[in-house]
Amino acid sequence: MPELPEVETIRRQLAPLVEGRVVERLEIADPRWCLPLLPGAIVNAVQGRRVHMLARRGKYLVWELEDDAFLLMHLRMTGTLLYDPPPGTPYERVRWELDDGHALRFCDPRRFGTGELALGTAARDAFFAARLGLEPLDGELTGAALARMARGRSAPVKAFLLDQRRIAGVGNIYADEALFRARIHPLRPAGRLTRGQWEGLAQAVREALLAGLAAGGATIDDFRHADGVRGSFQDEFLVHRRGGEPCPRCGNAVVKFVAAGRGTYACERCQPRPRAARVRRPAP
Repeated sequence: MPELPEVETIRRQLAPLVEGRVVERLEIADPRWCLPLLPGAIVNAVQGRRVHMLARRGKYLVWELEDDAFLLMHLRMTGTLLYDPPPGTPYERVRWELDDGHALRFCDPRRFGTGELALGTAARDAFFAARLGLEPLDGELTGAALARMARGRSAPVKAFLLDQRRIAGVGNIYADEALFRARIHPLRPAGRLTRGQWEGLAQAVREALLAGLAAGGATIDDFRHADGVRGSFQDEFLVHRRGGEPCPRCGNAVVKFVAAGRGTYACERCQPRPRAARVRRPAP
């Protein structure tokens, strides 16, 4: 699934091309994209309005339109937003036609991507407040903030990082890469990290995201830039999807296991596995 660097890459590419333009026509070919709203409700709110800004919140692209209307897009697992793609590009679900003659297509073979509507800034803010936590690249992500949220939590730290209600935009790739950089095992209980470990992890999350952004995101399966080009961060992974390969830091083999229900990669020499909790036996 595209994570923060992938979505931000698309935003940066498209913003200069769509900001200030009028959406002359919006066609929603797949009504499932905007459920529970009907396509007509989205079309009425978007078509004919000028795009003031293309923003991002977590993994969402946010179309800020005149008259305080907001189209909130999530690419999900296989969605791509393409600018002037060639005719016949498959899996088209939504089409934008702009007043300068250019067009965008949202293509999504698995049909998981979504479009939602918020009318007014209060509705937009309420939508995100219920779903998303700290923005990791906006100065909100600190060790102190993470430690505060994790206090008393027994869930693995990787599950904590993947919870969008706590940190917006971090997914499976960047959680693995950040935990390796911070030398923290993905299965370590979040509530047992020290303040120093949280400070190191906050920095590692930012570093991993910025590295992914500098590389134009990671293309493992479907992610593409707005012009159809693949990202290249997959060529720079330190541990993610490198099971059995030597750790870039110590040479020990990277291992793969399941954490937070996701395929997870770590070097268990650099990231020591936490000891199993001792079971207290009742006194005789």
